[in-house]
Amino acid sequence: MITKEAVLEALSNVQEPDLGKDLVTLNMVKDVEVDGKKISFTVVLTTPACPLKEMIERACVNAIHLLVDKEAEVTVNLTANVNSNRKDNKSVLSGVKNIIVVASGKGGVGKSTVATNLALGLAQEGASVGLLDADIYGPSIPIMLGIRDERPKMMEVEGKGMIVPMERYGIKAMSIGLLIDEKQAVMWRGPMATSALKQFISDVYWGELDYLVIDLPPGTGDVHLTLVQTVPVTGAVIVSTPQPVAAADARKAIMMFKQPNINVPILGVVENMAYFTPAELPENKYYLFGKGGAKKMAEQFELPFLAEIPLVQSIREGGDKGIPAVIDDEPIAKAAFIDLAQQVARMVAMRNANMEPTKILEINGL
Repeated sequence: MITKEAVLEALSNVQEPDLGKDLVTLNMVKDVEVDGKKISFTVVLTTPACPLKEMIERACVNAIHLLVDKEAEVTVNLTANVNSNRKDNKSVLSGVKNIIVVASGKGGVGKSTVATNLALGLAQEGASVGLLDADIYGPSIPIMLGIRDERPKMMEVEGKGMIVPMERYGIKAMSIGLLIDEKQAVMWRGPMATSALKQFISDVYWGELDYLVIDLPPGTGDVHLTLVQTVPVTGAVIVSTPQPVAAADARKAIMMFKQPNINVPILGVVENMAYFTPAELPENKYYLFGKGGAKKMAEQFELPFLAEIPLVQSIREGGDKGIPAVIDDEPIAKAAFIDLAQQVARMVAMRNANMEPTKILEINGL
């Protein structure tokens, strides 16, 4: 007779590849049911965007057949509970489990395109996601999401007036571009820009989110420092293009996050516009801006290289018309961004399991 104890014993031999422990020890196995030779159980993954879920499922079935009964009918139900590792008192963004910032050393590398499609990719994999446009002077998220002519509403939460983020394509989004005329230049000194950022954090009702993706402005300035002093940042994604000048500027962003008094974990590097692939020749790759500059930079700093995003016409067109690549279903571009979302989710889960808890930083002298 097959017992629940035998099933759990078998599953204790299945390792979670990234976390380095077995599923039973990690408390990822739930609801074990045995009915004769029919066995069912649930595996709770650390993220719905887990790129290893099929491998984990196969390993579970193999363990049951090998160690319990080779004729067992095994049903593995996969679900997810995104993990978090916040140390702060959660007075800010209390319902947000993980905060991911997307940064670059210079403008023009497609950082906002990557941030938008990363957020949408995580949502398409089943996560609850928000997207905050922190580029106060050059907001582009409203255009990319097709909400440039819309305005957010207000609601009262526990006696306080809160801004309700716009919802589009299954994510929540907020940007200064939703509050001002897009023809109007934002001519604010640094303190005004950082004050606006703080309002987007404290006065916007984000609710419960697995991930909040924050699109930072290019460079290393006031907004970046204010952010890490205001919210507990889980990790940073660095965006660069292949050419050496872009990689050189991206290094500055990496060094900023690596400063001892900041020390925000870097989840990895994305090489955007890595190669050109014509729609009529999907197997061809033309390296117009050089090859592998961002990848070499990631290797130099011993950082994960998350993805190569191709230079595909549909990515540019989709961003301009408010239908991002992940939504537009162009196969090459969508596959690249979905893979990026899975890799980022994987890095977040590993970061939360193996590193110090996230916290709001106190930076003296900055």
